[in-house]
Amino acid sequence: MHDPFEESLRDMLNASSSGRDDKAALGRVLKTANRQVGAGDLFSLMGRCGQAFMIAVNSGSANIAPVSRRTSSARDADKAD
Repeated sequence: MHDPFEESLRDMLNASSSGRDDKAALGRVLKTANRQVGAGDLFSLMGRCGQAFMIAVNSGSANIAPVSRRTSSARDADKAD
């Protein structure tokens, strides 16, 4: 399967190995990979929080009923018979 992220990391590792320290190149590649994966996880977490909020709002909206402070005797007095 073609993965552009993996290819870019592999190219970065191969390009930086010419005349440089392998540990530094590997550290740079892993730091880049960790940053990109962390950003994806953060967006996924925000999406799940938004989804949970929408489910909570949708579930709770059926339980909201109109509230009246008027008593039943006050309603009877308003009727014209």
